[in-house]
Amino acid sequence: MSSREADRLSAAQQTLDLLHDISQLLGTQLDKETLATCVSMIESGANPEALAAVIQELRRERTSINAQSPANGR
Repeated sequence: MSSREADRLSAAQQTLDLLHDISQLLGTQLDKETLATCVSMIESGANPEALAAVIQELRRERTSINAQSPANGR
């Protein structure tokens, strides 16, 4: 790996770490892997507001399913 590639990867990791810190401060409950996927999707042209709406809807569905499960599946 060239020095330039290593610098680029290091900068990308630092950026992701910073975004994750901000994410945690905002209480988004997104882990680094999910956050990286979201960033990649946005960089590829996904609408950030639509992506946020999908995440919120998935969380609502999960909550609804968990509430319907007897004793939360245990």
